[in-house]
Amino acid sequence: MSNDCYVSPLSERYASREMQYLFSPDMKFRTWRKLWIALAEAEHELGLPVTQEQIDELKAHQDDINYDVAKAREKECRHDVMSHVYAYGVQCPGAKGIIHLGATSCYVGDNTDLILMTEAMKLVRKKLVNVMSKLADFAQRYKALPTLGFTHFQPAQPTTVGKRACLWLQELKLDYDDLCYVIDSMCLLGSKGTTGTQASFLELVQGDREKVRELDEKIAKKMGFSSCIPVSGQTYTRKMDTRVLNVLAGIAASAHKFSNDIRLLQHLKEIEEPFEKQQIGSSAMAYKRNPMRSERIASLARYVMIDALNPSVTSATQWFERTLDDSANKRLSVPEAFLAVDGILDLYLNVVDGLVVYEKVITKRLMSELPFMATENIMMDAVKAGGDRQELHERIRQLSMIAGKNVKELGLENNLLELIAQDPMFHLSLSDLKACMDPAKYTGCAKEQTEEFLQQVIQPILQEHKDDLGIRAEINV
Repeated sequence: MSNDCYVSPLSERYASREMQYLFSPDMKFRTWRKLWIALAEAEHELGLPVTQEQIDELKAHQDDINYDVAKAREKECRHDVMSHVYAYGVQCPGAKGIIHLGATSCYVGDNTDLILMTEAMKLVRKKLVNVMSKLADFAQRYKALPTLGFTHFQPAQPTTVGKRACLWLQELKLDYDDLCYVIDSMCLLGSKGTTGTQASFLELVQGDREKVRELDEKIAKKMGFSSCIPVSGQTYTRKMDTRVLNVLAGIAASAHKFSNDIRLLQHLKEIEEPFEKQQIGSSAMAYKRNPMRSERIASLARYVMIDALNPSVTSATQWFERTLDDSANKRLSVPEAFLAVDGILDLYLNVVDGLVVYEKVITKRLMSELPFMATENIMMDAVKAGGDRQELHERIRQLSMIAGKNVKELGLENNLLELIAQDPMFHLSLSDLKACMDPAKYTGCAKEQTEEFLQQVIQPILQEHKDDLGIRAEINV
């Protein structure tokens, strides 16, 4: 690799080889040739002057692309599609006259884009369900471990570590639903001609409208799609790019939320992302264990969320049947969104697979706050012992303020239970009060919600994709 020119970090550091290949020149040009073969086969089947011998010749050279010839030709004609038509014709002299018959550049360009986005979304889905599987395992393992809940990042009612993981998992499930919907609704452009009217193909089949319709159907089927877009200009509507990148942005947002929570939990020393034996956290502070993978998730996620605006603006500013101000933008925004999300999901999978849970720290923090949260139960017990509910409520409020001051101003332990035990109004001993301090009493239905969510919502998805599970994420740096 040369060190004297720019290399995208998405390919050098973040995205997998599998995703990079989907958007590689080789994948693109191989797909062009498959589309030219599909077009020739469909035209042959419809009775146009395309022979089986010509099709066989095209198939014989489907994968051995003569890139040198195409590059040399493009320097002369300044047109990538016609350069590859020419190069294919050099290899297939008997078929060169029917390559690209009746088609425009968008026949190979746009159809290829739709094919590659569809394949890339399938790879994203595969990685997404693997992340969901690992999160489900984590949630199941810690479904009953009480932990301090937070609202506004202030102590709130306890939940469980597993239930919190279900919050992350729920967002990915919504992303999964959106992703499946978009994948299932993907279709090809087909052969629509220069303004989408299919005029050139109508001319080829001597005005037979039914054969024009069949041409699109046959091409779609040969390329693995159920249909072609019903109406278009020269290009497929760029709204399709918008839909695709909006789904990717949703996955990025979910991953960002997860990474934020892990970074906060790592600050609290409750849960940490994996940290390798020789990993260095800081060049200055040798003791540090920075959450660099979660930070990288957040960083890439922000890029994807902003990048999703590109196709939206492009879609909004197309003129009539087409303009070419979409081309350069599409070449950047669409592949880079996929490469970044691919990197995000690899990181997400790597982090979840190696999460370290410090149960004693979690319990210690919860127990330091639990006396405040137990006051309602304590008040009810005191009422049962003959106390006045309103008077007890006011007294607990006063004692809570004292205990809070001891913690925040004096740096002492929370002594609310001791204060209550010493107050004759409550008629409760310290041992009585400590009996109320079982954290499991305050987590509500968290454990049951986790079990039901995993069993009823997540497991059917994982079962459907069981053959895709078990991948491991390789992190480059």
